[in-house]
Amino acid sequence: MITGSERSTAGDITFGDVAVGRLRSGGLRRYHHHVQMVFQDPYGALNPVHTVEYTVTRPVQNFVGLSAARARERVAELLETVGLTPASQFAPKLPHQLSGGQRQRVLIARALGSDPEPIVADEPVSMLDVSLRAGVLRLLAELRRQRGLSLLYITHDLLSARLVTDEILVLNSGRIVEQGPTKQVLQHPKHGYTIQLLDAVANPFEAASAGRPANGRGSK
Repeated sequence: MITGSERSTAGDITFGDVAVGRLRSGGLRRYHHHVQMVFQDPYGALNPVHTVEYTVTRPVQNFVGLSAARARERVAELLETVGLTPASQFAPKLPHQLSGGQRQRVLIARALGSDPEPIVADEPVSMLDVSLRAGVLRLLAELRRQRGLSLLYITHDLLSARLVTDEILVLNSGRIVEQGPTKQVLQHPKHGYTIQLLDAVANPFEAASAGRPANGRGSK
């Protein structure tokens, strides 16, 4: 709903003074200049017949309006930013020539192409091998620090949420059941559903210092 892909059945979402749910084609296009998304599936979110350069160029030209030459330079900058170096090596590649982690970095570069204010990241590491997840999470954390980028990170994995978020909202059946600073919520959960999510993590962060055994059961 925040990206305008779905419409809410009740309530309003605003971006500045813009009511997102009321936007139509032209308004949504302008809105997407400011709000971008990184999808969960890096294998299905890239067109298999388009090169990395073409994919990352589209938002740069559509939203920023750069010339073809400047757009190529900007694409190289974005690929370098997300760790696909040297950019000249990755720009001509097709998705099937990339690993899952590299594909997800392309999706992040594409999202950054329009210079968005927030990025919505939907389970961006859930389909990656464990060995690749840490690199993508570090990249997202670095982008937040370096660019002052707002990140809405959607996940069931509280382990990864701890690494890239300042505040956490726990939803159950579409309703917020708990919220607060990430560290506080994870160390001192109050709602039963939050505790269930923590129990699903093999080694919740700082369980011992929070007075809770590793499986999350005990003092709360």
